[in-house]
Amino acid sequence: MDNIRLVLFFALAFVLLLLYQAWMQDYGTVSTKLSKDSDEATAEPVKSMDPSESVPSVTIDADETLEATLPAADTAPAEGFVTVVTDLFRLEISTQGGTIQNLLLNQYSVSPELPEQKFQLLKNDLPNLYIAQSGLIGVTKDIAPTHEAFYKSASTEYLLTEGTNELNVELSWSHESGVRVIKRYSFKRGSYLIGVSHEVYNESKENWIARSYVQLQRSEPYYPDQSAFLYTFTGAAYYSPEEKYEKVAFEDMASTKLSRDVTDGWIAMLQHYFVSAWIPTRGEVGTFYTNYLSGPRSVIGMYSPTVTLSPGTNHIYSSQLFAGPKLQQELSKVADGLELTVDYGWLTILAQPIFWLLDKLHSLVKNWGVAIILLTILIKILFYKLSETSYKSMANMRRMTPRLQALKDRYGDDKERLNQAMMELYKKEKINPLGGCLPILLQIPVFIALYWVLLESVELRHAPFALWINNLSSPDPYFVLPLI
Repeated sequence: MDNIRLVLFFALAFVLLLLYQAWMQDYGTVSTKLSKDSDEATAEPVKSMDPSESVPSVTIDADETLEATLPAADTAPAEGFVTVVTDLFRLEISTQGGTIQNLLLNQYSVSPELPEQKFQLLKNDLPNLYIAQSGLIGVTKDIAPTHEAFYKSASTEYLLTEGTNELNVELSWSHESGVRVIKRYSFKRGSYLIGVSHEVYNESKENWIARSYVQLQRSEPYYPDQSAFLYTFTGAAYYSPEEKYEKVAFEDMASTKLSRDVTDGWIAMLQHYFVSAWIPTRGEVGTFYTNYLSGPRSVIGMYSPTVTLSPGTNHIYSSQLFAGPKLQQELSKVADGLELTVDYGWLTILAQPIFWLLDKLHSLVKNWGVAIILLTILIKILFYKLSETSYKSMANMRRMTPRLQALKDRYGDDKERLNQAMMELYKKEKINPLGGCLPILLQIPVFIALYWVLLESVELRHAPFALWINNLSSPDPYFVLPLI
């Protein structure tokens, strides 16, 4: 009975852990709670018109500050947007700054019941503002287009047609001094990776000095319909070869600003199943930073080293934006460590092999539900000897219960003699009192890791199983499986 109580204690502790995570999701961070009236009031796109707030503040050295300002209000053109449609995306690029302000994923719907309503990853209005920005910051005022500058586009619609594997979208910006910039977005069929470059031509009579920067801006998440029992991390993250994968919560960005030089790293914004990440050119040093803006909005970004262009020369700043589902095999090919955005927490070392096996089983049976059943059976087979040992030990302990009770009656409150007698009895009968619970305790981390695999794997999102169960990422509507 003592062993059973211990096992139940650890099971209860695990349930309390899940409840604590759910409580932290609801009450641990400040949420953007908007009323119906405030929703209507903020339905218009958010326009950040204060460069000192939204443009990263960076320096070349101790006494030379990089700055950028906007065109005068009476000369600024009206903001528009360019629509881009590929096999995987439908997105809008604002002509103000070339910001990707709305992005829908064509292969993912909001729900199985509404397959025509596509999932929106990036969004340009509250609640849940989430945009990808990039630009240049120059030493000389007005001679570098930040994400506040206005571009021109030859067309307002671009389509990746059948038989074409690549699509380029170009925006142009020029200054009266002779500096020209072509901002180019490159899309490839079947890829969630977007190439972004700024091609600068210095046709002025003076040296031109600037940095490039990329950043992700997001308001605090507001998902009133999300289940409190399915807590997953929503926030920022970055990766460096030295310190590996690190997460940054929204409240941390509000209290402490990040500033770190990293080579071959990346920055990202995470949420359940999906991620957006800026990946710089390999081998280039990037300075990672965070900022907290009014709204409230949080920013994670990085800027490049300074480049000096003499008159008559040109330079290309390039980076890549990943915006899509957390497909581990694709993420690992994009950048080192990007697959860690599939956040299994401290059990990653166990969860990744479990997912690998689950994926292999799915490739055989072509059904994620059946693959989960087979995986569970394989895990039980793997732990069969441990379970057998545990059951035998528990049976022996039950057999010894009358003799243990007799010892308790004999020695009463003399705990020392009672314990000594019990240990002699265990030794004589060759019974380990912990033999019933230790094998079970060894299995608990594996099944917790399996839980995180099932929770975090986007492959299971909206995946059908059988009969009425058409979505393995949501509860059984009739509660048949939980009862079974």
